[in-house]
Amino acid sequence: MNDKNVMRKVWIASLVGSSIEWFDYFLYGTVAGLVFYKIFFVADDPTVGLLLSYASLALAFIIRPFGGIIFGYIGDKIGRKRTLVLTLSIMGIATVLMGLLPTYQAIGVAAPIILIILRLVQGLGIGGEWGGAVLLAVEYAPKEKRGFYGAFPQMGVTIGLFLGSGALSFITAVVSPESFIAWGWRIPFILSVLLVIFGLWIRKGLDETPSFIKMREAGEISKLPFVEIFRNQWKEVIIAVGGKVVETAPFYIFSTFIVSYGTNHLGFTSSQVLISIMIATIVTTLLMPIMGRLSDKIGRKNVYISGVNGIILFAFPYFWLLEQRTFITLLIATVLGLGVIWSPITAVLGTMFSEIFDARVRYTGVSLGYQIGAAVAGGTAPLIATWLLVQFNNSYVPVALYIILTAIISLIAVITVRDKSNQELGEFNKPNNEVEKELKNILNRWRKLISNSPKKKSPQMRAANDDGTSKKSIRGM
Repeated sequence: MNDKNVMRKVWIASLVGSSIEWFDYFLYGTVAGLVFYKIFFVADDPTVGLLLSYASLALAFIIRPFGGIIFGYIGDKIGRKRTLVLTLSIMGIATVLMGLLPTYQAIGVAAPIILIILRLVQGLGIGGEWGGAVLLAVEYAPKEKRGFYGAFPQMGVTIGLFLGSGALSFITAVVSPESFIAWGWRIPFILSVLLVIFGLWIRKGLDETPSFIKMREAGEISKLPFVEIFRNQWKEVIIAVGGKVVETAPFYIFSTFIVSYGTNHLGFTSSQVLISIMIATIVTTLLMPIMGRLSDKIGRKNVYISGVNGIILFAFPYFWLLEQRTFITLLIATVLGLGVIWSPITAVLGTMFSEIFDARVRYTGVSLGYQIGAAVAGGTAPLIATWLLVQFNNSYVPVALYIILTAIISLIAVITVRDKSNQELGEFNKPNNEVEKELKNILNRWRKLISNSPKKKSPQMRAANDDGTSKKSIRGM
């Protein structure tokens, strides 16, 4: 199989698997704002129920770093491919079980407890999926096209969101609101098993990435990736966490928070909001490979920073457009925010993260940075935005300022990142302590060689030594 066919197989596998995982994941986020607070997190005050529903969404983000640790360890020890098969299977099982779960009215408090457990399982799965999907594309790609191919697993995020929004939009269009709440929302959860089977079949025919094969053949597999990453590359983890903030918080404002905000505060129907999200995801999906290709020409950091600056400038205009309360302005706001301005940030994020970690701990490193950032800023974003609305009398100003704050945090985080576009990935950089030991051993060997080598003395030195010996003899008499 030639390189062109291999890369086609790789980008399809990374794109399809990632899309399915995110489809499963986003179904929960969207339905949480429409249904779950009515049938699982039942409360006298609907706002309290909505907050509890979003809190369950945030819990999965908290567990995602643990998924990164667990599956990062597996991915750095036994390979990227096997790990990706495992994460996809876990996500699929949890999602189907959600679709079969009885409501609070049927089994009482056990319903939300089981739902939260299943959501945590989803969090573990997605915590390991993203890093593997990115490395599958990046470690196979030639250096001059790494940004382009690294954008494909990122496209899975928006394709998954599109599929989830599309499925729910279709169902809400053909069934009554009462039927949707009663049983309609369950359909995409249950049918997702077909997509999972397809994704597993696609990934089955892949080989391990060249980077991992080289590492395995060279005997460079890390014994404890998690320990090694914090001993030698903890700064890179912090950079990745900070860089993730602006990619995730505005995303969940533009795609999840808007569902409840648009329907409960601005008077839009759920179908209008979901359709605007779907159209925006089409735009950003088409733009991502273009942005990835652009990063191969002008650098990841330049493309990323341009998107961050766009988020800062658009934070207030986004809400100004929404406040017009027409479908056209809702569509424009969502397409500009989620479709155009957000795309350069997410398109290069995975590739940029992959390039700052060594191959020995790359799966663990990219997963930790991405998932900790998601836990801190992603899952909490709808919750924080809803809380800000409650605290400030439904004013959007604090929410806009919150979006700007996330952008500033990420700009500070990536200041020290060295752009490695069109450079080879660092493969077997030894940990710092091993390098120091090796240097000390070399210096010690040189000292021994110098001290043991015979020294030839010049006639003048011999004469001086003889004279010194004579003087010592005279003084001793």
